[in-house]
Parts: sequence; structure tokens; C-alpha cells
Amino acid sequence: MPIVTDSGFAEDTYTGEIVDLPSDTDPVTLTASNAEMIRIDFPSFADGRGFTLARLLRLRGFQGRLRARGHVIADQYAMARRAGFDEVEIDEALAARQPEDQWVFRADWEKNDYQSRLRG
Repeated sequence: MPIVTDSGFAEDTYTGEIVDLPSDTDPVTLTASNAEMIRIDFPSFADGRGFTLARLLRLRGFQGRLRARGHVIADQYAMARRAGFDEVEIDEALAARQPEDQWVFRADWEKNDYQSRLRG
């Protein structure tokens, strides 16, 4: 499974413990875990609950590695990064349909952030 970061596709080299959260995790139950990595599932690209979970984890103090896994598409990469994800895990089929250049094109996620402009 390719891992997408701001620099493109990479192999998954993480070997530590991973806490997996399904997209339907009740946000009320989230706490700032001391886990090294939390991975949030995206069963569909139309299911945005994972973005909310990521944002809430960061707001509640989670400092570890945060990974989105599943059906996140290249167009959603900037949103994933702004929500607090460090990386996205996709399957080989999605990587073939949306090659690395489509993800890297969206890697400048801090630029053109309308919410930051509104707050500024």
C-alpha cells in the first residue's frame, strides 16, 4: 500500500503499534491518546467523518502520527493535511488511477487556504 506524503508516494516503513479508528467513531469518545500512530478509516471518498475525527484529535492534543486510510482521493489531500493528517494510505488500484503527480500537485496544502485568509 502506498503512503502519500507531501513529497509523493512512499513505501510504508512504520513498524510500531497502530490504533485504528473506524469512521463512525463517536467524537465524544475521542481523547488525546499517547499512541505513536492513529489510523482513521475512510470507507468512501464521500464519507468525511474521518476529517472531523482528525481535527478533533489534534484539537484535543494528539501529537503522534495521524494517517488516513482508504478511499481518500487526490482532490482531498489538502483537506486531509489541514484536518491534521500527516499522511494518507491508499491501495494500489487508487494509486494507478490517480498517479503520484496528482497528489504532489495538491501537496502545497498551506497555500490557498481560504479559512486562514478569513481568520487573518
